[in-house]
Amino acid sequence: MMTLSTRALATAFASVLLMSSAAFAQTSAPASAPAATTAPAAKKTEKPRTAASLECSKEADAKGLHGKKQRKPFMTQCKKDAKAKESGAAPK
Repeated sequence: MMTLSTRALATAFASVLLMSSAAFAQTSAPASAPAATTAPAAKKTEKPRTAASLECSKEADAKGLHGKKQRKPFMTQCKKDAKAKESGAAPK
């Protein structure tokens, strides 16, 4: 069984630990922290979509192509064909 003096000593030790951890939690943030939070706020500007890209997207929607395995290869080939058509060469 614990004596009264042992309980008092344990309580005092626990309170010192709790007070010291609270003091560390209230320290101010470093000066570089606000600069780091403002950098992600700047978003990349997206490139405007070309007319060929929009037309290929409409064709893919009409064919019901979705996902990387179906839509992406179609869009790549469609854009190549549109670019070749614009330059006057026949698509491969």
